Amino acid sequence: MNGGALLQVRGLGKRFGGLQAVTDLDLDVHAGEILGVIGPNGAGKSTTFGMIAGAIAPSSGTVRFDGEPLDGLPTHAIAARGILRTFQHNKPFAGLSVRDNVMVGMHTRIGVPLWQVVAGTGAARRREREAQQRAEALIDFVGLGECRDTEVTNLSFGQGRLLEIARALAGEPRLMMFDEPAAGLTPAECERLAAIVRSIAARGIAVLLIEHDMRFLLQLAQRVAVLNFGVKIAEGTPAQIRVDPQVVAAYLGDMAGAGDA
Repeated sequence: MNGGALLQVRGLGKRFGGLQAVTDLDLDVHAGEILGVIGPNGAGKSTTFGMIAGAIAPSSGTVRFDGEPLDGLPTHAIAARGILRTFQHNKPFAGLSVRDNVMVGMHTRIGVPLWQVVAGTGAARRREREAQQRAEALIDFVGLGECRDTEVTNLSFGQGRLLEIARALAGEPRLMMFDEPAAGLTPAECERLAAIVRSIAARGIAVLLIEHDMRFLLQLAQRVAVLNFGVKIAEGTPAQIRVDPQVVAAYLGDMAGAGDA
């Protein structure tokens, strides 16, 4: 499944001094696909995400998105091309409501010059109304409709995670990158999160998902890549990954039941 990949990572590597964090990594992610990336602590997962998003400069290799190289682009330029991410820790804009936080996520897509915003032109007012309507729709999509006017510091941790997703979607991504989204969530919240991620992929958005909780990820992803000490040691369907000898050895245990509810 290599042809026509939306995201193509080839030979990606990162060295921090004497530490080789990621080595010669290849990944493909297609539109509408959920690709999971798993691995023990220190496997290089977050470093890989950072390089794709432009937050970390690769030591080697290339990242191409829709056929165009991303090498050397800053994070805001990569986000403007349609690669948006969530983080392990919620990062809301304190003092603002849920609605306003989602509106902030639309700043790269408003498309109205600053002078029109200041002058309050008809075009600016129209785009503002459109942005508000889209924000309302995204808030409903992630299930925060009852909290739209709530100041974000009053949200639960799980609600804050949903807000992060809505805010990322506000940037109209073509690729969504989730960095351990299930961390800290209850089983019920994990089920809700999984349904949202599936719905995102069903919209044709590519999903790249790092997750430490293998039970959660293996039931969600269509393909899985496994990293260990910065090297991809396996890639395949969840069923293949569960019984791969190298993966079992890396996790020091039998994974055969990791997908069971």
